[in-house]
Amino acid sequence: MSLIKSRKRVADHGEVFTPAWMIDAMLDLVKDESERIDSRFLEPACGSGNFIVKVLQRKLAAVECKFGKSDFEKRHYALLALMCIYGIELLADNIAECRENMLEIFAGYLTLHESDDFYRAAYFVLSENLVHGDALTMCTSSNEPVTFAEWGYLGKGKFQRRDFRFETLTHSSAFSQEGSLFAHLGKHEIFTPTKIYPPMTVGELASASVNDTLKAAQ
Repeated sequence: MSLIKSRKRVADHGEVFTPAWMIDAMLDLVKDESERIDSRFLEPACGSGNFIVKVLQRKLAAVECKFGKSDFEKRHYALLALMCIYGIELLADNIAECRENMLEIFAGYLTLHESDDFYRAAYFVLSENLVHGDALTMCTSSNEPVTFAEWGYLGKGKFQRRDFRFETLTHSSAFSQEGSLFAHLGKHEIFTPTKIYPPMTVGELASASVNDTLKAAQ
């Protein structure tokens, strides 16, 4: 696989893709986290998804190991694994390809058709988690602040969503450092979500995907 798409893109954007062997070596350094279903990963320059595809594959392997015998749990925890992966990408063609690559891996694992609720729910999650924008300015391509959804699985087919501004989340480590003014405070006292949604089923997430598609077509 070529590590560049064109010399011009390298010159204009410094675009060079990370080889698979290097990604595996990096993930092996945090093996426990990369194989934990609900660990969260953010790639601030995700390109077409080389890095986060590998993360998803490891998480899905963990899902298979833990929940492979229960179709219900397997499907819901696979979706949770996808929900815990985030990316920001400057170039429009890359972010579109990244979403396609991630969706292909997810759909292939669960043997999904495009009409399946889990497929459409995953499509919606990827549209929220993989952002076309600039990680340095922390703004989307439409110059809005980058906002990420924090997803959680409540059990019994219900998911919880809370939205946070990326700019706020980047200050998290500074506030939690030992000896800092706010070290004694719980993060919930400082980092409040911009929006909290009621619990949602896969069917409701799938419906959200359809609504977004209709809005985009208008």
